[in-house]
Formats: sequence, structure tokens, C-alpha cells
Amino acid sequence: MNKEQIKKRISELKDMLDEHNYKYYVLSQPEISDQDFDNLMTELKTLEDENPEFITSDSPARRVGSDLTKDFKSVTHSVPMLSLSNTYNYEELLEFEKRIKNVLSDEEVKVEYVAELKIDGLSVSLKYSNGILETAATRGDGTIGEEITNNAKTIKSIPLKLKQKQFFEEFEARGEIFIDVESFRNLNKEREENGEKTFANPRNFAAGTVKLQDPRIVASRPLDAFFYSFLTKENKNETHLDNLILLKKIGFKVNPNFKLCGSIEEVMDYCKYWENERDGLPYEIDGVVIKVNSLWQQKKLGEIAKSPRWATAFKFKAKRVETKINKIIWQVGRTGAVTPVADLEPVFLAGSTISRATLHNYDEIVRKDIREGDTVVIEKGGDVIPKVVEVDKTKREILSKETVAPVNCPVCSSLLIKLESEAAIYCSNENCPARIKGKILHFASRGAMEIEGLGESLVDLFVEKGFIESISDIYLLKNKKQELVKIERLGEKSISNLLEAIEKSKTRPFGKVLYSLGIRFVGSGAAHKLANHFKNITNLIKASKDEIEETDEIGPSISESLIKYFSDKRNIDLIEFLQCEGLKFEVETENASNKLNGLSFVVTGTLKDFSREGIKDVIIKNGGKVLSAVSSKTEFVLAGENAGSKLKNAEKLGIKIINEDEFLKMIEERE
Repeated sequence: MNKEQIKKRISELKDMLDEHNYKYYVLSQPEISDQDFDNLMTELKTLEDENPEFITSDSPARRVGSDLTKDFKSVTHSVPMLSLSNTYNYEELLEFEKRIKNVLSDEEVKVEYVAELKIDGLSVSLKYSNGILETAATRGDGTIGEEITNNAKTIKSIPLKLKQKQFFEEFEARGEIFIDVESFRNLNKEREENGEKTFANPRNFAAGTVKLQDPRIVASRPLDAFFYSFLTKENKNETHLDNLILLKKIGFKVNPNFKLCGSIEEVMDYCKYWENERDGLPYEIDGVVIKVNSLWQQKKLGEIAKSPRWATAFKFKAKRVETKINKIIWQVGRTGAVTPVADLEPVFLAGSTISRATLHNYDEIVRKDIREGDTVVIEKGGDVIPKVVEVDKTKREILSKETVAPVNCPVCSSLLIKLESEAAIYCSNENCPARIKGKILHFASRGAMEIEGLGESLVDLFVEKGFIESISDIYLLKNKKQELVKIERLGEKSISNLLEAIEKSKTRPFGKVLYSLGIRFVGSGAAHKLANHFKNITNLIKASKDEIEETDEIGPSISESLIKYFSDKRNIDLIEFLQCEGLKFEVETENASNKLNGLSFVVTGTLKDFSREGIKDVIIKNGGKVLSAVSSKTEFVLAGENAGSKLKNAEKLGIKIINEDEFLKMIEERE
């Protein structure tokens, strides 16, 4: 064949393989045998390998890349991937509808809903340009995710090229990556037979797999995906149902069990049915997602905090099973809190084998009268964390003894203390090895400084051998390389990789660094908000309690914890050390200006062209300050549609109210 014939044959093979992939993985209606499919794939791979100038990113032969993914780059979502509010009973579903009708009170149009199964997996966002998959990203914190394009391409139900690409130049499809129950059990059975550690549950397996660095390993694991959201500026559809149908039409796998419901009562019937029938599905679900069908009504309803007003998740009751408590173990966390954990007779529950369950605190043990040797009912709280629900006292042994709280720390033997305002008991020793290990593990974790390789076993080893006694010692390990390489089972390569990961952690943004410090009540989301609000650690340290609480969604418990943390000289010394080591303690803003310098804004209502977080980023990047509540310190209230009490407060206080267009004009004109 000449070059033109080869190019034509490659194009034919790609189209044929795309069609057979679609029929097999999306429609479950294969038309050719596996051997015939493999023969076509082999022919395509051979032609592409011999003629690399004809290789394109949408080729089915390129689903399994050979390059390792060393970094998962950050991706800012064009539209935030909001989390859903949860409902747990039918009264809360009725309240959900009541809130919707209150906002749409001036409308005579009937409200319809689309009910969909809530797949227990990992959210993913796919961006397509001219019908070709461009990028894939995880949800992350809803605003910023991580790019997983190479790994997403290995999932056969994710189209590399659309069946009908003429509709839209650019769009985004969102869905859920998961693994079916049978495949998950078979994988675990195989690993168990090979003496390997088994995976905890299908959801964690899916989430962990898409973050592997080698796409070839990802390709070897049977991940799947369903899609439920379609986003584009070119979309002329009027309903969510139309979008689901469109997704199917252009080649996406859509869960077939969605239903258009004309009333909230129909939604309830759907929830009741699938709560009873969920065990018959080949994949895990943990509830139902309910969405207002009309896209126009969705826009009018808008969002509140991190959740849309037009959608909610109805969570099923957690699955339960009976087992026995072998022993009650007391564990020490990074804050010094000593918590009881039940060591159980292993039992299978909701996709995984459970051998431990949290008992929360000693008050909970007393309330439920939990004892060693008891037969108990356990469930997965939120289908994730196993907990003891109740004790079957009819099966209790005659010589059973009440559980007594420890007096001394189970790790360092220091005296335990109990604060009046809290249920937990605490180790009084700041230098307790368990506390040190907990702080270091938190600091090095993926959501914090992401120091790859510094896991539990290595932290245990380094603490026990005296190489690490505090967080600061992590950045001094580079001075002890010769000692570290001599440790059995480590060696030069693994230590070099660890030191490289430690050095790389210095590129983590301020929000992640702040979270990594392990300040009580300051979770990942709060750290991100505080970092964006105060811009640098100096401003935050100097801030008063009231100034801290001006940050969006930051309340007294967080502000008091921050004040207490920064009042301890040891913590200030740690921060200064980490600054000297090159960690980032200020926000890096791109294209920042001072056009809004010194001005404070409160944002309320639904905006036309910006999400709530998006407009806040614009204000902050231009030097402005975003306040959570209207007060005399507020210069402007930026009001969109359906603005509520904040708008009324601004009117009472005589604060200037501007709309979105006026705000954009300020940025354009102000110098």
C-alpha cells in the first residue's frame, strides 16, 4: 500500500473499532467475536507503528499509553463540580420540594424531576474539542481537580471520539467512574490467592486506580463509567432529560434506570423501589440523585454554598450485618485524642471485608454498654466508615465485664485528661510518639503536602529510630541520607525517591500547606478559603477572631482554634522554619491587579456568567476582599438574581448595590 492507502485504511480501522467498542462497552450488544476485534486492533497497531505520522490522539490503539504520568496537573473546572445536599428520609424530600416551590412561587409551570441512581464511584469531568477527548479531570475540591487524561483513555466506555461530533465544537461531559461488584470480588480473590493485600471497597479501588502513574496498569483493571451531565454554551436543550438522551446519542454510556417523575411522590416511589432492589444491580449504588428537569428552572433556582438548589441526593439506609467484638483497642491520634476501636470477627459488608469499627468515644461505649466479646450489629456510616450500631445483649457471655476507660496513654503511658466541653479523652504528652506519627502522616498525606513514599510504615520506622521527632525534621532528612540508605529494606534508590518527593512538596500551594499543619477544625476546604482570603500567613497570624470570621463559611470554632494555634511559640517557630525551607505561605495569583485594592464586597444571588466561587476569585485576584456578611465595613453588595436577606440588609444600611455588569465595568475602568 502507498501512504495514501495506508492513511485511508487506518481511518477505516479506527472507525470500525470505535463502533465495535461502542456496541460492546456502551450498548452491551457486540457484533463480532473477541478474536475478530483483536485482529482489527493488531492491524491498526501495526500500521500506526510503521507509520507514526498517522497516529492521532483519538486512535483506539492508543488507549494504553506507555508513558508514566509523573505529575497529575491541577485543572480548574470551568463550571464548579458542586457537591449535592443529602436527604435521608421522605420528610426531607418534601422539604426539598417546598424550598424549590418557594423560589419558583411566581411560576405556574409544573416542576418535573429526573431521578437517577447514585453510582458509588469517582466523579470525572471530560472536555471535548471538535469531537475529540481533550482532557479528563477528577472532581478534586469542586473548583480544582487533577488531570487524569492518560488513565481515562484506558476506560473503554469513555469515548475518545464522538459518534456525532458535528453538534458542538466544545463541551464537557461529567460522570462517575466505577467497577462492577463481580469484577471487584474476582480481583480481590486473585490478590488473596497471590498473597497480596486486597482492596478495601469498589469506590476506593476506582479512586485509587485512576491516580496510578502507569496507564498500562489502569488499562488492566476493568473500570467502567456512566455519564449524567452535559455542559456547553451551544446547547439548545431545555431539559436535563434532553441532555441525557443527547449524551446517549453522541456515544456516552448513560445509566438506563433514570426516570422522569411528574411529582415528588413519584420520586419517593422510585427511591423506595431501588432501595429494595439495589442488591440486584451489578454495581454499587448508595442512593438516588433527584434533579429538577427544566434547565431554565435550574438556572433560576441557582445554588447555595457548595450545592445546587435544584438537586439533592436521597441516601439509602446503610447496610447492616452482625459480628463479634474480639477486643477493644485504644488509639492515639495526631491531636492526642484517644479513641476506641472495635477489633471484629471479619465480616463482609457493602463491598468489603470489615475487621475493625469505630466506637467514637468512651461516652458512646457507656451509652450502648459495649463490651469485649459482645455480638454487635455494624453498618457503614455513609457506606464508608464501619461503626457499631447496637449490641445484641441476648448473646452476651455471663462473665462479661463492663469496659473501663484507660487512665494512661496506651502508647507513652502519660496521664490522660478529659476536657469538660468534649467527649474525647486526650494524651497530655505533646511528644507522645503516636501524636508525632499522626501529625507527620497528616502533613505528608495526599490532600496535604503529598509526599509520596512517606507512608505509615516508613513514618513508624523513622520515629522509632529517632530520625523524625517533628514535622520540621522531614526537611532535615536530606542531611541524613548516608544513614538512611543503610537501613534494611530501604537502599539508595528508595531514599533518593523520598528526598525528591520531599523537595517537590515545596511547590504545594499555600492552602495545602495551611491544611497540612493540622490545625484543629481547619479542614482542606477551610484552609483554601482562609488562604484566598488572607493571601499570606502573616496576615492570618495577625488577624483577630472577628477578622477571621469574615472569611466565607468560617465560624467561631475555627477562629478560636487558629488564635490558640498561633499563640503557641512552638507553632510560630515551625512556620518560620518551613518558610526558610521554601514552603509557600502566600497565595500566588496570576494576572493579579490592584483595581479593587481596599474595596470589600458581599456577593448574593445567582449571577449570569460567574459561579459564586468564580466571582470571588475575580474579586480577590484584583485586590478586593470578599466578606461573608453585610456590615458597615462593606463597600459594595454584588447582587444577582434571587438575592435574599443580604440585599435587604444592604438597603437598610445604605450600602451601594451593584449588578454583574456594573462590577465588570469597575474592573475595566478602575485604575
